[in-house]
Amino acid sequence: MFRTPSVAVLAAFLFAIGATPVAFAAPGLVAVYLIPLAFMVWVLRVRTTADAGGLVVRQVLTSRALPWTALKGLRLTKRAGVRAVLDDGAEVPLPSVRVRHLPALALVSGGRLDDPTVTRDDDQADADPARTEPAATAPTAPEQERSEPERRAE
Repeated sequence: MFRTPSVAVLAAFLFAIGATPVAFAAPGLVAVYLIPLAFMVWVLRVRTTADAGGLVVRQVLTSRALPWTALKGLRLTKRAGVRAVLDDGAEVPLPSVRVRHLPALALVSGGRLDDPTVTRDDDQADADPARTEPAATAPTAPEQERSEPERRAE
């Protein structure tokens, strides 16, 4: 289950306490309590649940089940978010799922999604131990070979 930590409700509670003097300053300002209440509902409701059957995306007012067979893949956004790409090309944002969660999603999907942390070269090297190649090392620059006091002297 991918969701905002429940401790975020504490922030909404503290906001409500801080808004109390403002809320009672005028009769209509009691509506300021709707802001922390809406935030609490959002924190407790919005999530993405992954299991062997697929994904369940829950928003504040809606919920949508996405079976693994209906997914074409995942698309990464510029802000480290993840969107599910369906067979028809439509995209569904996955709330609270970030790029760092992709290995967990790949594990839960049962092989339907590729794990981006595993490279093909590693898989082939594991399959054929005779094919292992030594790691290439980058040549060091002359500045890096000198010690710190020598560089300060210049």
